[in-house]
Amino acid sequence: MYKVKGSVVTFDVMTLDEAMHTAKIMNEFVTITGPDFEIVGIFGVDAVKDGKCPDGVAYDWNKASRIGAVRRK
Repeated sequence: MYKVKGSVVTFDVMTLDEAMHTAKIMNEFVTITGPDFEIVGIFGVDAVKDGKCPDGVAYDWNKASRIGAVRRK
C-alpha cells in the first residue's frame, strides 16, 4: 500500500506505478510513502525544450561542469 499526499488530498493506492501516475495527475508537490521509503517532489517532467522544463522553469543543470570539479580546485 502506498500513500500519495498532496497539499489538500491524500490517495491510497496499491502499487508504486499507480502512486507515480497519481502524482503526475495531481501536478503538485507530493509525498509518496511506501512500506520502506518516502519520495517527494513534482512528478511528470519528461523533457527540457529550449532550456525550459514543461512548467516554464529554466533548466540550467550541466553535468559537464560538475565532472572533475573537485579535482580542478
